[in-house]
Amino acid sequence: MSDVRLTTAGGVFSQRIREQWNEQLGRRIDILAAGCGRGAPLELEQIDARVTGVDEDRPALRAATVARPDLDSWSLGDLRSVPLMPRSYDVVCVEFLLERIPHAELVLDRMVNGLRPGGLLLIRMRDRKSAYAFLDRKVPFRGLLWRWLAPKDAIGPLPAVYETVASREGIHSYCMMRGLMIAEDHALISGPVRLGPHGRLVAGVCRMVSRLSGGRLAPDHDEIALVVRKPQHHFARLI
Repeated sequence: MSDVRLTTAGGVFSQRIREQWNEQLGRRIDILAAGCGRGAPLELEQIDARVTGVDEDRPALRAATVARPDLDSWSLGDLRSVPLMPRSYDVVCVEFLLERIPHAELVLDRMVNGLRPGGLLLIRMRDRKSAYAFLDRKVPFRGLLWRWLAPKDAIGPLPAVYETVASREGIHSYCMMRGLMIAEDHALISGPVRLGPHGRLVAGVCRMVSRLSGGRLAPDHDEIALVVRKPQHHFARLI
């Protein structure tokens, strides 16, 4: 696991996408941006790529999706049924989606099913076992606090569902059961409220919550970012 001070997920993901494209020997790569209304535009300079976005159909997410310059096409709706063809993508990038939707494992299965053998699954999500995520789930008057604590351009607040898979233990277990190989696992601080104008106050509250939990809730990160590869060989479980 990387130190939160040493990496940003955007830089790591951009490099891994470039490496994946280089392995294709000039062939265009197909990328699925799942959570495109909340994720950041991908850095694809000098890469031949086609990017398809999918997300829930919410007004704020629709506006952010329309404004993204990197998407060639997109679909918004129920993520259990939006069109996703099997084995159609070289890279699936899932950004801040799993923690805010119900049936997260079912949706993630659809994303993995859309990934070609040898493809990359890039995941960013809030860690359910962090103090920040605990506050995100439990704090009262969440909408009012968001408007006070978050930067003005932050999208949210979005639903805080946080099923089991939206945690380090949960996603590691998921990958093991599906025969997926985790190549990198980074812990980061990226929560809008944590980085907002009152970030020091929020960090102090996270430390207090961690102490009250006996250390079970991590105070030093809120995001986990993983680079996962779908195996090439035929012994991998098919989903």
